[in-house]
Amino acid sequence: MEAVQELSMAVSPGLTSSEAGQRLLQMGPNRLPEPEPPGLLVIFARQYKSPFIYVLLIAALVSLLLGQNINAIFIFLVLLINASIGTFQEYAAQQAASGLEKMVPHMSLVVRDGKQVMVDAADLVPGDVVVMASGDRVPADGRLLESHNLQVDESMLTGESVGVEKSLEDAANLLFAGTTVLRGRGLFEITATGTRTELGQIAAEISGKDQVMPPLMQRIEVFTMRVTISMLVLIAGIFLITLARGDDVTTVFFLGVALAVSAIPEGLPVAITVALSIGMQRMARRGVIIRNLVAVESLGSCTFIASDKTGTLTVNEMTVRRIALADGSRYQVSGEGMQREGAIVPDESADPDSSEESRGLLNDLVTAGCYANESYLEQDDQGQAGFGDAVDQALLILALKHGLNPGVRAETEAAVILYESDNAYSASIHRTDSGYTLYVKGSIEKLSSMSVLDERLDSMCATAEAIAADGYRVLALAKKQLDSPDNPEDQIHGLTLLGVVAMIDPLRPEVIDAVNECREASIKIAMVTGDHPATARVLARELGLGRYSIDRPMDPVVTGADLAGINESDLAGIDQLVDGTRVFARVAPRQKMQIVDSLVRNGEFVAVTGDGINDSPALRHAHIGISMGKRGCDVARESSDMILTDDNFASIVHGIREGRVVYNNIRKVIFLLISTGAAEITLILLSILFGMPLPLLPLQLLWLNLVTNGIQDVALVFEPEEGNELKKPPRSPDEPIFDRLMIERIVVNAIVMGFLAFGVFYYLVETGVDETSARNMTLLLMVLFENVHVLNSRSETLSIFAQNLFGNPFLLFGMLAAQGVHILAMHTPLLAGILELQPVSSTQWLQLLGIAMLLVVVDEAHKWWLHRAR
Repeated sequence: MEAVQELSMAVSPGLTSSEAGQRLLQMGPNRLPEPEPPGLLVIFARQYKSPFIYVLLIAALVSLLLGQNINAIFIFLVLLINASIGTFQEYAAQQAASGLEKMVPHMSLVVRDGKQVMVDAADLVPGDVVVMASGDRVPADGRLLESHNLQVDESMLTGESVGVEKSLEDAANLLFAGTTVLRGRGLFEITATGTRTELGQIAAEISGKDQVMPPLMQRIEVFTMRVTISMLVLIAGIFLITLARGDDVTTVFFLGVALAVSAIPEGLPVAITVALSIGMQRMARRGVIIRNLVAVESLGSCTFIASDKTGTLTVNEMTVRRIALADGSRYQVSGEGMQREGAIVPDESADPDSSEESRGLLNDLVTAGCYANESYLEQDDQGQAGFGDAVDQALLILALKHGLNPGVRAETEAAVILYESDNAYSASIHRTDSGYTLYVKGSIEKLSSMSVLDERLDSMCATAEAIAADGYRVLALAKKQLDSPDNPEDQIHGLTLLGVVAMIDPLRPEVIDAVNECREASIKIAMVTGDHPATARVLARELGLGRYSIDRPMDPVVTGADLAGINESDLAGIDQLVDGTRVFARVAPRQKMQIVDSLVRNGEFVAVTGDGINDSPALRHAHIGISMGKRGCDVARESSDMILTDDNFASIVHGIREGRVVYNNIRKVIFLLISTGAAEITLILLSILFGMPLPLLPLQLLWLNLVTNGIQDVALVFEPEEGNELKKPPRSPDEPIFDRLMIERIVVNAIVMGFLAFGVFYYLVETGVDETSARNMTLLLMVLFENVHVLNSRSETLSIFAQNLFGNPFLLFGMLAAQGVHILAMHTPLLAGILELQPVSSTQWLQLLGIAMLLVVVDEAHKWWLHRAR
């Protein structure tokens, strides 16, 4: 209840847990209306929304009119099976995506049973008392109970970009769901939740609107249409040639339809959606929740990461280690993290001063850190549990070690100035026997400018600089005697500087390895922090960021003051300052956005991390905004594309790796679909040019497409990482999917499959084998080709012998299923009759498999040649 008492001594204790539970049953969850996800029938029907499906439907109807009932039934069967496969894949992806959304609930700080607890915003009910702070999103409509400099952004409701000051008078005492706290603190009592809020009524009116297709899917759709047009032009040429040589019009018509279905990758969008969904799930297991589906793939383009320090590169558990008082006394502090065990003892390396004055100064400093504080502690089964800023928590633990009780601060508090990043300090005024005392904490630069000038001030600043150079975070504390607590902001001058405390927040153990992986992947990293430049330099040296290595200790750190010294319109000057810099310290939020904009202008594809409301502009300006799941505010999370559930920099690197895996898998699917379609067209074109009968009938082409691509293409998106994803430089965001490497591989593999299949068909016909048997053998060879070709598609550069055959069980199952279904059809009288199939001997099957394996030899030779060329 301590933080609530800081706002008001007379505030309502809120609801009890049982009361809240009863009201939740009566009123329902605090959720906005959400469009129902499409059911299985809707998804199934959507599989038929394709120009290629329309062509097949027309072909089936024409077949019925021409009396070709078997052809019509088979076409309908192909459509049904393809739609069923697509439905299953899309429904599974949809369920996975909706499950991930629930992993990042919107939490609110609520007063329940007389104490503060974090509650899922969906469980809030009318009557709940909610604690609000800068960066929080208001979870429901309500009436303000207490306000301390509270300003709210209501632009989403009113369209007015100026923040609204909130007080207890008139209409200004209302808060509305979905609005954002810009600054200050407050308490409000919920009056309406869910659909009964102002936002809920608006949402009900617009629910059900179609969403805009993501950019990646738009690019894929354009790519698919270009390939389709190219294929249709080629098929039209084949159609005219076969018609000109006198082939049966009906056969030629169905041949054109079958080639269109085989050659055009109509299943590509669904396969890509599944690939992105799998990437989302893999990232979620690594602590990365994707809010924007396309960000999965975009991570593969990341060339620069601008990372926060505290909590992202470090563990975010501050511990006070040193104290330097203004009188020259020095103290060491023992103990770790949130444990109260420890002691404050004189530093043996300094001249100990145990005078009454020194002990009094130490007591004032510890008291200042305890009172000018916005965090609070609670005792739980594991010991002390802290709530609020990590620096404030460390100061409260220091107070416990000194024998002070942080819980009594509210009893004497008369006024408070809460921390805002623009001010860079916080303060509180407390009643004392002699009047009032103002306690202030902030950076040494800020407090020294507001303190009384004396001979100790310069010495204290030099001491703080020396301590910061050792990698500590340094915080100054000061006080002032007052006659009145009125207008506290106007009284923060002429302070008496008490001293500084030095605290440490060590690097996460896994971060150094993650930074090394980024370096190997040609991804640049910069630390952007509000900390002291010397502290930032020490950590950067430990990480080995850019030029900040052990043997280059004097490399400069760009500070917020450096950026402020350049006119904002001088973009060239800002770019010159930012270019090559890897550590930015004492940076204001707006300057962080300037850094991101400069990196973008310099051609970088930027991912930036942030956790505060003032980080939102930088998160939005970056290509990929990354917010913190533990300590990030609502506004930062809503401005980002992805959320780190563990606030860990190493998770970003895992996300980049998965992003590259997703993009590679998308390329693998495209390669498989285009090259097999091109091979089938090559086979037909060769037979026409040599005046041979058709090597495959239209129904056989439809069957080939069904039993191979319909099963195997989606299995490719389950491919695991190859292991070299972070050993390559990032790809350009403008790099076309259909690049030179893919074109080379498609041409080589299509020619090999098409020519070998035609050679087998030509040989069989010329040696007296009847056309039906020759087609049967050619169709089996094409099935084997496409089975083998899936193995070639698993990597553009790695040999299939360097990959684990069992690394993707879905692919192995797809290959066996495709071959098994075809062999089963050869032995099933009904299907064998429709498709003109017949069983083959094991010797013939092995001979055809041997020919199909030549495709592996050629592809391996091509990969070897590429490796030599590089």
